Amino acid sequence: MAKNAIPEDIQKLTFEEALDALKEIVAKLEQGQGALDTAIDDYERGAALKRHCDAKLREAQAKIEKISLSADGSAETAALDVE
Repeated sequence: MAKNAIPEDIQKLTFEEALDALKEIVAKLEQGQGALDTAIDDYERGAALKRHCDAKLREAQAKIEKISLSADGSAETAALDVE
């Protein structure tokens, strides 16, 4: 698998499910639970979850840009500032 590839099981998650899983991993890593090998695996899974969440947010932004309407009702594409 390529280094930046998102595992298939993560690809099936919704944004909310992936974010919850990422929060669990962060909490576990912050507490220092488990062996080093497990922590490394958790970190790699967390990185994949983050990439998946980023991709889901970009998809949502693209959808919002497509459905934005101007005041007169004509279709208008406008970038959404999410920062």
